[in-house]
Amino acid sequence: MSWTTTRKVEFSHVDGAGIVFYPRYFEMISSVIEEWFGQCLDYPFDRMHFHDRRGIPTAEINVTFLAPSRLGDVLEFSVSVPRIGNSSADVETTCRQGTETRFVARQTLVRIDLDTGRPEPWPEKVRARMNNGKDAP
Repeated sequence: MSWTTTRKVEFSHVDGAGIVFYPRYFEMISSVIEEWFGQCLDYPFDRMHFHDRRGIPTAEINVTFLAPSRLGDVLEFSVSVPRIGNSSADVETTCRQGTETRFVARQTLVRIDLDTGRPEPWPEKVRARMNNGKDAP
């Protein structure tokens, strides 16, 4: 199961040639993941970071760029979870415009205690939503 959202390519995202400067894609990925946690997983970053004192740093990321995106393009981002562990999850973000895939990002997120920096297990409701997009029983 995947979750989808959109982003419009803005002037601040592009270089002098009018195409997305690749570091801006990483900012978009981060923004999409934050939105996914809030909307799909019902675990918004403000609650995660300030109330629970937890975070989800990226331990690894690999991006395959397939086609450029240009100023004004409306991009569709789909997020899926091919693997979830005790305190980590492999998350795949696919970016498309129409039928054309622009990039595929594969990253490993690790849930940590912000005070100790040590890994922490995913809450059961978050794990269940990552697994199938539904509430835990």
